Amino acid sequence: MGKFIIEGGHPLRGTMTASGNKNAALKLLPACLLTDEPVILHNIPDIQDVRSTFDVLHDLGVETENLGEGSWRIHARHVQKSKLDSRLAGRTRASFVFSGPMLARMGQVELPLPGGDVIGGRPLDTHIRALKALGVDVSMYPRGQFNMNVDGLRGAGYLLLAEASVTATENTLMAAVLAKGETIIDNAASEPHVQDLCHFLNQMGAHIGGIGSSRLTVQGVDRLGGAEFRIGSDFMEVGSFIGATAVTHGEVRIQNAEPHNLGMIRLVYEKLGVHWIDDGNDIIIPADQSLEIEHALGGRIPEIKPMPWPGFPPDLMSIALVMATQANGSILLHDWMYESRFFFVDHLAFMGARIVLCDPHRVLVQGGNGMQANPQGVPSPDIRAGMAMIMAGLCAKGETTIHNIQQIDRGYERVDEKLRALGARIQRTE
Repeated sequence: MGKFIIEGGHPLRGTMTASGNKNAALKLLPACLLTDEPVILHNIPDIQDVRSTFDVLHDLGVETENLGEGSWRIHARHVQKSKLDSRLAGRTRASFVFSGPMLARMGQVELPLPGGDVIGGRPLDTHIRALKALGVDVSMYPRGQFNMNVDGLRGAGYLLLAEASVTATENTLMAAVLAKGETIIDNAASEPHVQDLCHFLNQMGAHIGGIGSSRLTVQGVDRLGGAEFRIGSDFMEVGSFIGATAVTHGEVRIQNAEPHNLGMIRLVYEKLGVHWIDDGNDIIIPADQSLEIEHALGGRIPEIKPMPWPGFPPDLMSIALVMATQANGSILLHDWMYESRFFFVDHLAFMGARIVLCDPHRVLVQGGNGMQANPQGVPSPDIRAGMAMIMAGLCAKGETTIHNIQQIDRGYERVDEKLRALGARIQRTE
């Protein structure tokens, strides 16, 4: 297993370019199964979760060609089987969204429970209810194996999702675009990667209306064709590098940051005394950060909590937590979505952060104190907590070792190379 060795105390300075949106790539690749014509996708990030998704496609018989610089040609000319390899599909949470396009293409699919980060309960009930509304028969066998069959997908009419689930919205969309009739998906997720999927499907010939809202209207079509599409930038990566720059007192320009996707992130980070400047499609994080936590009205302790888009993204809660440890003042972070999100905070406390884990969902931070490195090593329990521990190592005094870095590689493209280019002292060892 690999590890990162970080020598803290060096400000990040320079220019970097945002990678493609991880969560968009992991859904647009399975969507290529919806046509037997070739598709070209640009700005695909080179991360482990994407590689795992390509492995699933290859196992199904899909042809792929690396065109270089993040561009790929995908041709699902023939889909050779309807069963996903359990070992391959179990590597990533996104594998379950193969069910929608496989049902539309093959009329059946057998697949396992998805893998992914262990950050709490992530039930699949919303997926299953939506697929059943489209006429799918779903059976679940021991050890979490699903068998799904449909004799022609049919529009669900009005379909209210029990939660604004990103993956359930995407899965439903990919099945509904080839269903006969209309499907109105209410309480739909509207994140930028969901919008990317909608625009991509429409370029392939789908009829999806209401893009960017919580109500999507899908008029089913008989077939979809090829398309060429560029996915947007990864605002999770951008938000992470804003945090890393701020806690190291650096100054960084992020190219292709797409500031229009950073509205709520800006509002929340301003509570922590962090700001940036928009410059066209770039942003500049200046060195003059106050890092002063802004009191709520009446001098109350402020709170940060995630919400569905356009609210604050839950995947940035771990990043905001480390930023809070370096900002003067007190703040409560409340992740009501995932009960295991904050289980890595003991490692921050061992490094000197003043943190109280109130319960599985809430953390109280008294910020403004420096952190000491942990040369014995800290784990990377999931993608975002792993990046948070990198941030802690970057601002701590001394040398910190981070283990289990394959988790970070699942979601961040060459993170150590990007940080080194900005002046960080970080080395990867096997």
